[in-house]
Amino acid sequence: MSLEKVLAIAGKPGLFKLIAQTRGGFIAESLVDKKRLSVSVQQNVSVLSEIAIYTLTEEVPLKKVFENIKKKEDGKQTSVKPKDSNDKLEEYFFEILPEYDEDRVYVSDIKKVIQWYNLLQAHNMLDLEDDAPEKETSNKEEA
Repeated sequence: MSLEKVLAIAGKPGLFKLIAQTRGGFIAESLVDKKRLSVSVQQNVSVLSEIAIYTLTEEVPLKKVFENIKKKEDGKQTSVKPKDSNDKLEEYFFEILPEYDEDRVYVSDIKKVIQWYNLLQAHNMLDLEDDAPEKETSNKEEA
């Protein structure tokens, strides 16, 4: 599953999987408790594939950050917990993304990234296929 179907909904804990679109929004299923809910278009919703982390030179897509964590942790849960000390979380994040912008990436953001990674890892959703290279290749083959 790609990050394009995984959502973070403001005011709701955890992550959600996009199930279906409705006239006034969509139906999402919680990865935490599998409950489904109707989400209106007025709610603040973020698609994980659209989220990036600021570095000193560029914005790194969340997918790349997850890949770095997965590589460091050998595909397992993170060695730090979201409730660890701020210093420990920042130190861990420097190992994952050495050039992250400390002024624009807050500890609360780091906690979210770690929580999201652990939730996706627990549901075996970290094999994040990237459809873009396949589309480019097939377009070249068609031409």
